[in-house]
Amino acid sequence: MKDLDIKEEIEKLQTTKNRLEANKDNVDKGLAQLVLTLIELLRRLMEKQAMNRIENNSLSEQEIEELGLTFMKLDEKMKELMDIFELTEDDLNINLGPLGDLM
Repeated sequence: MKDLDIKEEIEKLQTTKNRLEANKDNVDKGLAQLVLTLIELLRRLMEKQAMNRIENNSLSEQEIEELGLTFMKLDEKMKELMDIFELTEDDLNINLGPLGDLM
């Protein structure tokens, strides 16, 4: 039974497209993919925390406004960097093998 599970996992890994790709020809793109993936993960966590604080009324109107502008600027910069390195949002959702997709 365990051999079958291992074989299935190996097959999944071999057919997975959203893995971090880095080699000598595309090291810049691979590094950018890794860094932008980490930034996107952190952005999502920060956004979730901000929404919790908004729902709990622990932020002033001014703080909410500043958070909104900050997240908008971050989104614009992420899109700009993704364009430079020819990455898509799907490229940032790397596959962690048996753990599944990152996001």
